[in-house]
Amino acid sequence: MNFLIAAFVTFIGCFMALPILFGIARLLGLYAIVHERQCNVYVLFGKVLASIDEPGLHLLFFKLGPAALIVNWLGKCHVLDMRLDQEYLRSQPVNSEEGAPMGIGIWHEMFISDPVAYLFKNSDPRGSLSANVSNSAVRCLSNMPLATMMVNRHAMSDNVRNEVSPKSHEWGYKLGSIYIRKVHFRDVGMIRQIESKVVNRLRQVTSAIKQDGANQVSIITSTAERQAAVEFAKAAAIRPQIVGEALQQISEDKEVSEAMFEILETQKVMGSGARLTVLPRNSELLAQLIAGNAGNAENTGHAGQPPPL
Repeated sequence: MNFLIAAFVTFIGCFMALPILFGIARLLGLYAIVHERQCNVYVLFGKVLASIDEPGLHLLFFKLGPAALIVNWLGKCHVLDMRLDQEYLRSQPVNSEEGAPMGIGIWHEMFISDPVAYLFKNSDPRGSLSANVSNSAVRCLSNMPLATMMVNRHAMSDNVRNEVSPKSHEWGYKLGSIYIRKVHFRDVGMIRQIESKVVNRLRQVTSAIKQDGANQVSIITSTAERQAAVEFAKAAAIRPQIVGEALQQISEDKEVSEAMFEILETQKVMGSGARLTVLPRNSELLAQLIAGNAGNAENTGHAGQPPPL
């Protein structure tokens, strides 16, 4: 039972009484906790008592003196975020040297450099800095050659930053890095004309590539045909020599020569499409009858018909 009572009392003390006690101490101004990249500015009766930007636990009595006990009741504590912030200004209107309406996108970083000046020298330091960056971009980048504006963005960023930084620091809001991220045309008609020219140029380049390819194919084809014609001409020139040498070798053997010529003659007759009549041996009378019938058929205009039986 004693253990449970001690545990209950410890729980009440650690999780309820202690936070309430620390809260009352902060309200009375006994101490303050400053987080990383944060600044507390204490103002009493229109006067800045202290600006604490070092992170950790601070005893306000040693920083503010006796005013620490009433600063949270009669004064005000401004908690400022000292972290690096960034913003992107889209399509800031400028004109090139050639008169083309251009739009420039500006990305810039900023952070609070002087908390007191940030609070009391300008009611809207962030808006003023953005307007200053926009005006500086218009002043520095107008009337630049279009080719330089489209290519040399690093120098453009440096020009804008050099003009903005001194003025912004007076308001306690310092400009960090600045970079020209986008340069584009604002006139829709000009954009359409540029697109049309680019498309036409791409078509011309494509047609030239196709024509060059066709020319290369024609050259390769004509070269191949010429080489083939040369080889065929060489083959036609040496053909009689090859055939003559083969016939000479065949004519050396009489039996082979006679057999070859008989075969050639038979092939010639078979390929001519003429009609053949095969007769048995020792049938001279039958041959004469067939020849006579063929002659009669030619005289009567029935050539090519078979003889009557």
